[in-house]
Amino acid sequence: MKKLSTTHYVQTAVSGRCLVEEPAGKGPFRLLVGFHGYGQVAEDELVLLDRMTGSRDWLCCAVEALHPFYSRNGTVGACWMTDRDRERMIEENVRYVDAVIADLQGSYSLEGTLVYHGFSQGTAMASRAALLGSHEASAVMLIGGDIPPEHSRLERMSRVHIARGTRDRIYTDKLFERDISRLAQKGVAAVQFSFPGSHEADEAYLGAAGTFLSDLAGGRS
Repeated sequence: MKKLSTTHYVQTAVSGRCLVEEPAGKGPFRLLVGFHGYGQVAEDELVLLDRMTGSRDWLCCAVEALHPFYSRNGTVGACWMTDRDRERMIEENVRYVDAVIADLQGSYSLEGTLVYHGFSQGTAMASRAALLGSHEASAVMLIGGDIPPEHSRLERMSRVHIARGTRDRIYTDKLFERDISRLAQKGVAAVQFSFPGSHEADEAYLGAAGTFLSDLAGGRS
């Protein structure tokens, strides 16, 4: 007789890692939270946040995915999720982000403005943090990755800066245009930006992202 196997899920405490860069002054600060791409770590995203013109006046937090692994060259990277147990992983990741925000609120003087930034695989996390999380986002910034297609209440993203390199073969122009159309249909104010690069942020993107942050801080759309 063939033996039957069943799947059991056991909840356990796992520590997540995030890096925080605090600006000069006593605050209260605006909060910019970033999510790295596949195979990257929090340091990679923090460098990106720091290089954005305008982020100097923000408390920057780079959140690292809960699933580290060794790349082929032996370096450590991390992944947000795979197709296995997808819905459960989404719920756990959103709870993780909610906990990160709550920890920052308890540790720093914050003034209420919250912006999520995501690169590549991290765009899904930035989107879900805004759409499913318990902390209301002032804006969402996305580069090199799409908004998860299964989500419909995009109005919770408030306003969006969405960008793509024109030579990006991962986040294609078709996906880019689809996301822009979805945001427009929901009446979400969106700034779209294309730059002559591939699947990475370049100086043109950093300048545009910085302008978006500066305008947001100044209360302009």
